[in-house]
Amino acid sequence: MKRAAFIVAASVLLAHLHAHAGDPLRGAELYGLHCSACHGAGGRPVLPTAPDFTQHTTLLKPDLMLLASIRRGRGAMPAYDGVLREREILDIVA
Repeated sequence: MKRAAFIVAASVLLAHLHAHAGDPLRGAELYGLHCSACHGAGGRPVLPTAPDFTQHTTLLKPDLMLLASIRRGRGAMPAYDGVLREREILDIVA
């Protein structure tokens, strides 16, 4: 009985996580439209204050932290809340 409940709970959790996972292909398109002018097409920054996404430590932040930075803006980066939907921001993070 406990095993069956665990399997059901794990299945629900995995389905929930998959439903919220970003689409990296759509994210790449959105990145090209909204981000690459400052962050560079390949992740190497164009602006001196933009983070270098080729350094993997920059991207090791939790997704929710990256989502919040994009939504609210940070430093010279403008806020994208109201410009991009949350789903689109999750796609970019992916």
